[in-house]
Amino acid sequence: MEGRLKPTVLCIQGATASGKTALAIETALAFGTAIISADSRQFYQEMNIGTAKPTSMELEQVPHYFVNNRSISDPMNVQDFYNEASVVLHKLLHAKGIAVVVGGSGQFVDALLQGMDPVPVYPELRKSLEGDLAQFGLDSLVEQLAQRDPTILEHIDLKNSRRVLRALEVSLGSGKSWLSFQEKKTNTSFEVLRFVISWPREVLYSRINQRVDQMILEGLEAEVFGLNHLAHLAPMNTVGYKEWIDFFKGKTNREFVINTIKQHTRNYAKRQLTWLSRYDQLTQLDPLQPVGLFEQLKDSIEKYH
Repeated sequence: MEGRLKPTVLCIQGATASGKTALAIETALAFGTAIISADSRQFYQEMNIGTAKPTSMELEQVPHYFVNNRSISDPMNVQDFYNEASVVLHKLLHAKGIAVVVGGSGQFVDALLQGMDPVPVYPELRKSLEGDLAQFGLDSLVEQLAQRDPTILEHIDLKNSRRVLRALEVSLGSGKSWLSFQEKKTNTSFEVLRFVISWPREVLYSRINQRVDQMILEGLEAEVFGLNHLAHLAPMNTVGYKEWIDFFKGKTNREFVINTIKQHTRNYAKRQLTWLSRYDQLTQLDPLQPVGLFEQLKDSIEKYH
């Protein structure tokens, strides 16, 4: 990276189960820097197996920021992450000249690297929508959102009432899409090189299914059961955790839960890949090539400059 005029962020994005963590660690070690995690679920100390956090051994290999940095009772939103992580990023770039950002949460990644305008809040409107949700159900809000802001439908979990309600609140209150508050912005203080590990879709889905099976073997059910008294908290309304709620109430069976987690994770991966279409420059790394992912990444940097 010698001769670079600007500090540089190497950003590794893409779908869950694609191998981002291993590549980020190898990259950070090679360039003598640290990793900023932009995964909206790995912040929380209590959520481990279901969030596919780096292992303790991986965390020891290279410094990680924003992994296990807060409790589930203290949720992190996009604005909070931007406020906290931008300070860390600039300190890291000043000291090292290069940083690695890794994560599949596109809104968090973009907030950090492109900046963001504060998303407006409309308390009275939110209260009204919460009433509509209770009276008419989630499908009614999704239908309204589809009419007002169809572009956002592929970017949020339409089964997540909190996300749907917030997106509709912003659309109704501001007349703009929630996505517009994170539109592409030009950052003049550092350069961003984006990379994605591109698996064939059927291979990625197979990897996802295998990962869920491994989570079950590692004790995901017991982890979620231990957090069941916190099911009302926002971070628990996420894939791998929310699917167990009805199971613990005796309404579904274990096989149904596991299959639903796999399906929801595949749906999430699809939204993650759709998010990548927002970027003008994105280097595809092919995990099926004989040349390793890090070598491809390094070659791309050298060609780019």
